[in-house]
Amino acid sequence: MSLDAPQTDSYERGKALSEQVNPGMEDALRARYDALVPGLAHTVVDVAYGQFYARGTVDEKTRLLATIAALTAMGGQTKPQLKVNIASARAVGASREEISEIIFQMTLYGGFPAMINALNAALEVFEAEESA
Repeated sequence: MSLDAPQTDSYERGKALSEQVNPGMEDALRARYDALVPGLAHTVVDVAYGQFYARGTVDEKTRLLATIAALTAMGGQTKPQLKVNIASARAVGASREEISEIIFQMTLYGGFPAMINALNAALEVFEAEESA
């Protein structure tokens, strides 16, 4: 995507990207939250995926590893989002070793508890892959 492209098609770009890295996410968000916040799922796809994630400046693997790093440094409250982004990173080719190393590196910024919590989230994703 060009950074100068009009935002009118950001939902379509976001939908395509979200389905690539996290199939069914919009439907899951809609089912869970639409009664509380109508339009939340559409907004996440349009804004987060269409206007931010689909910018095209960095590849999906790099973007997802950066997201995993940030969520790790933020601490244990991010476990659900970590698991989604770790699974998405695996879907676009990130290895278990790359993900684990990125998490380990965040010890310097988020501390040992944040790193351990993130590694536990990664292990849950890796174990789910093995049992699938």
